[in-house]
Amino acid sequence: MERCKECGLCINVCPKGVLVRGEEYNSRGYRYVVPKNIDNCIGCKLCEYICPDIAIFVVRGVGYEG
Repeated sequence: MERCKECGLCINVCPKGVLVRGEEYNSRGYRYVVPKNIDNCIGCKLCEYICPDIAIFVVRGVGYEG
């Protein structure tokens, strides 16, 4: 959450539309990205690969805890 700078690259690359900008802000003033429907995630890791700040990780069997 703290590394996210709200660039939106992960949102745009997700083939299943899992990610959205959250409603809360991190300490740097950015609305960090959160999963909207994590059950749609296929584990392709495109979001992880495209993130320039290493702010998102895909881990099999682990849900989102905000």
